[in-house]
Amino acid sequence: MSTTADPTLDAPASAVQIPQEVLDRIAAGAVDRELNRVLPFEQVAWLNEAGFGALRVPRQYGGPGGTVEDLIIEVIRLAEADSNVAHLYRGHFGFVDSLLFKPEEQKQHWYAEVLRGRTVGNASTEKGGNALGTLNTVLTRSEEGWLLNGEKFYSTGTIFSDYTRVSAAVEGEQGRRFAVVRTDHPGVTVHDDWDGFGQKLTGTGTTEFSSVPVEQIAVLDRRQGTHEAIHEAAFYQLYLLAVMAGIAKAAVRDAAATLAKRTRTFNTSASGAQFKQDPLIQQILGRMSAKAYAAEATVLQTARIHDRALDAGLDRGTGAPDFSGTLPPGVFESEIAVEKAQITVPELVQQVTQDLFDTAGASAVLRSKALDRHWRNARTVATHNPIVFRARAIGDYEINGALPEGLSAIGDAKK
Repeated sequence: MSTTADPTLDAPASAVQIPQEVLDRIAAGAVDRELNRVLPFEQVAWLNEAGFGALRVPRQYGGPGGTVEDLIIEVIRLAEADSNVAHLYRGHFGFVDSLLFKPEEQKQHWYAEVLRGRTVGNASTEKGGNALGTLNTVLTRSEEGWLLNGEKFYSTGTIFSDYTRVSAAVEGEQGRRFAVVRTDHPGVTVHDDWDGFGQKLTGTGTTEFSSVPVEQIAVLDRRQGTHEAIHEAAFYQLYLLAVMAGIAKAAVRDAAATLAKRTRTFNTSASGAQFKQDPLIQQILGRMSAKAYAAEATVLQTARIHDRALDAGLDRGTGAPDFSGTLPPGVFESEIAVEKAQITVPELVQQVTQDLFDTAGASAVLRSKALDRHWRNARTVATHNPIVFRARAIGDYEINGALPEGLSAIGDAKK
């Protein structure tokens, strides 16, 4: 099955684009939400009403059939409006893409839910106490079916979602499974306790699960080394890079708007002109714009490679749950590309958000302007996958041909 668009079957552009007026409304309230810590429930509702969450549902299941590149373009646009809102959908789209590799019954059930406007949050990572490669959250079988118990942190998007996808261990099994549970079940408690200095409004906090029943249709298998595992590891990181590209564009936008209105200058300025006419200030903004452009171009090229890598496998049957053959070499291109992008894009974006403060003097640090949110948000997103590990992996690949290993587990290191 191919996921890149067939020119004879292309959905209308509007089917895979967020309406500009929705983005404008989201952007208009971004500073107020940041300053007053207002979680974007209303903005999420607007996007769900616009069908954003269904962008990657294949056409044969009633969706618009957007490609990975289509999605990444929209994530960048949304992140430019508000990076928090863009980020909180990451788990949802990761879940939707995982359905490409699921049995037909699960595809039909969950694609239908997504087309109804339902969204799925993320609850994979545990805060501590689990050894690397293991999980303390567990799925157990009972006479009535499956029960889920445990606690997750970094449950981005869950507080806004109808469901959340939870990684869990199963007694007597290696690896993990995923359970998809309703967030309004009495056994699910979602806490708004994320206190990071950036991406403050993503709902990245604690979620507790106490004897939550899980239907069989909501238990998703996962095997390491499969095309699904490779695709998901690369996809989740690509998504974050798209958020960062949007942050860079927002920083350039806000710097340009600030300069356009500024009338003051310094006696030490060589030109004595207003900042918007000062060639040195213009040069700073020009370099910011170029770096933002380079970041976006890198992310979009990585998305195109991701589409090709996905098709390279799906066209050979890797989407079948029982596929056991050798993965085509093209499948691995997505991870190679995204790891290279992880080395360059965060550095470019952090430079852009730092340089913003050289364009406007001390007034740029006024809390009321919230210009610092761009740097804080970029720095926060960049911490998700340490650049130093990605750089080492790409060096090993270039020298020794060792394929990079995608990020798939976090836990306590061996002593």
